[in-house]
Amino acid sequence: MNLRNSPQMSAAVYTIENECQDCYKCVRHCPVKAIRIVNAKASVIQDSCVACGECVKVCPAHAKKIRNDLPRIESLLASGDSLCASIAPSYAGYFKGVSINRLAAALVRCGFGHVSETAHGAEAVSGNLARILPGWNSPLMISSACPACVDYIRRYKPGYARFISPVPSPLSVHSSILRERLGADVKIVFFGPCAAKKNESDRDGSGIDVALTFRDLDALLLRHGINLDSVDEIPDGSLVFGAAEEGRFYSIEGGMNDTLRNGSDSIRYISLSGIDGLRRLLDGFDPDTIRGAGGNGADTPGHRIFVECLACPGGCVNGPAMCAGGAGLATLFATDASSKLKPSGLREGSACRTEVFSPEPVNEEPPDEIAIQEALHRIGKFQPEDELNCGACGYDSCRDFAKALLSKKAEEAMCHNYLRRNFERTSNALIKYIPAAVVIVDDNLLVTEANARFAELAGVAEIYETIGGIGGLHIAKTLPQLEPLFRTVLGNETDLTRYRQHYGDRIVNVSVFPIAKGKFVGAVLQDVTTNEFKREQVSERAREVIRKNVITVQEVARLFGEHIAETEIMLNEIAGTYESSGAPIRLRNTVMTSDGIND
Repeated sequence: MNLRNSPQMSAAVYTIENECQDCYKCVRHCPVKAIRIVNAKASVIQDSCVACGECVKVCPAHAKKIRNDLPRIESLLASGDSLCASIAPSYAGYFKGVSINRLAAALVRCGFGHVSETAHGAEAVSGNLARILPGWNSPLMISSACPACVDYIRRYKPGYARFISPVPSPLSVHSSILRERLGADVKIVFFGPCAAKKNESDRDGSGIDVALTFRDLDALLLRHGINLDSVDEIPDGSLVFGAAEEGRFYSIEGGMNDTLRNGSDSIRYISLSGIDGLRRLLDGFDPDTIRGAGGNGADTPGHRIFVECLACPGGCVNGPAMCAGGAGLATLFATDASSKLKPSGLREGSACRTEVFSPEPVNEEPPDEIAIQEALHRIGKFQPEDELNCGACGYDSCRDFAKALLSKKAEEAMCHNYLRRNFERTSNALIKYIPAAVVIVDDNLLVTEANARFAELAGVAEIYETIGGIGGLHIAKTLPQLEPLFRTVLGNETDLTRYRQHYGDRIVNVSVFPIAKGKFVGAVLQDVTTNEFKREQVSERAREVIRKNVITVQEVARLFGEHIAETEIMLNEIAGTYESSGAPIRLRNTVMTSDGIND
C-alpha cells in the first residue's frame, strides 16, 4: 500500500479540511505562513511548508495531521527484510521512565532485527565537525541537524544555503554507519518526535527508508499487544553500537554545542530554537557580505560563528509528536539524566560523507504598492490609522494580510475588524428599518441598541433624535412594563411572547428573547393599536348590520303577523256568510265548506 499516491496524504503535514473550525490559529503560529484559507477552511501549502509541525501542535480541532506511515512499516515487517530501528534521543521525554533497553526489547518483539540510538549519528556528526571547524574558511557555519531549519534556509533564506554544514544530519549519518555495520540491504526505520524527518526520509539518497513518530511507535506496540511495563530489558550489548552518550544532548537546545564547545577557542557557538529565532538572526544581513566560503572579498579576521538551530522551541523535546503540554522540567531532567558528556566534550567519529545543500527558493513575486493599497481598501483600510495590526487574522500586520489576499492565501472574512464593521452596518440597518420597535439591553437592563420606533413608543423620541440614540438608559426609564419580562428571560434563557399589551394608549405585541446567555436580551414590539382599532371598527359594523337585520326581520314578522290576522278575519267573515247559504267556497282547486277545507 503506497500512501504517497495521494497528494494530500503524501505530505508530511496536511489538513483534514472537514474538521477545520476556521479559527486561523494555524495561520497565526505558522512561521512561514504556508497556510491557505479557502471558504474558511485551512489547508497546507506544500511547496511553502517546512514541516516544522507547529500547526499540528496548536490546532484545537486536531485537523492538522502528520502523515501516517504505519502501513508502510507493517509492510516492511511482513516482507522478511532485515529492519533496524533508529531511536531519537528525545525518547526519554516521551516514554517517561522507560529505558532504551526496554524500548529496544519491545521493538524486537514487533519484528525488528536491530535497534540503535540516533544519538550515535549525532556523536559522529560532532566528531566530524570537530575536525572540520578549525580549518573552515568561512566565519559562519549553520548546523544541518534539523531538517525543518535546513528547508527554511533553502526556501526562504537561499543566500545562506552555502553556509549550512557539509556534515549531514545525525539521522542521515546514523543510517550510513548502520549500513556499514549491518550491510547495505538493511532497512532503516526512524522513530522520533519530528514531522520534518518525513521530508528528509523522502529525499533520494537520505538512506532512511521510513520515518515515524513516537506516537506511531505507541500505535505499533498497541497493534502487537505489547505493554512496555511487561517487557524485560535487553543488555546494552544487544543495541547496535551499545548505549549512546553525549549524542543524546542533541534533543535539547544547546546540546549540540555542548558536545562541540571545547573543540576550538576561536569559534563562537550560538544556540537558538524556533524558526522565528532563526529568521531574526538572519534578517537584515546580506549573506554576500560574509567573507570566504564563496563570499566576496578577503577573509574576515576575528572569531567565527557556529549556529546550532532547531525548529522546535526548546529543541526536539518539544517536537510536534511529543506528549501534549511540551517539555517540562521532568522531561528535560529525564533527557539530561540519560545523557553522558565525555570529559573532552568531543566524540571521535569516523569520517562521513559530506553534503551540499542547494537553494530551493519559494517563488513568490512581491506585489507592488498599488496592488497592496487596493487590497487594503477591500477590507476597509483607507488611511494608515485604519491599519490596526491586531494580528487576529494570523498575520503580523494589515499589509502582510493584504499581501496574503493578493496571493490568494487569505480571505477578507479573516479580518475581524472588517467583519465586525460589516456586521455592525448590517445589524444597524436591520434595526433601523425593521417595521417594529426593537431594543437590546445588557444584564444591568441598560439599553445598548434601540431604534427610533422604540424611542417613539417609549416616549423618548426627543432624546433619541438629540443624541442619536438612547444607549445607557435603564429600561425602567423607557417602558417599565418590560423590566419583569427582561429579568425573566435573563434568568431562564427562554423566549417570552405577550399579545395585546397596553402601554399607555398603545396596544403592543411583545416578543422577548435571549441574545447572549445571561448577558444580553432583545425585544421586538409590534404596535397593533391600528389593527385593533380596525378590528373594532369591523366588529362594530358587523354588530350594526346584525341590529338592522334584526329590526328588519322583526318588522317583517310584525307585518306578516298583521297580514295573517287580517286574512284570518276576512276568511272568517266569508266563511260565516256562506254557512247560512250552504254553498261551498272554491279557491282555485280548494273547496271550503262549513266542515273545513277540502282539496
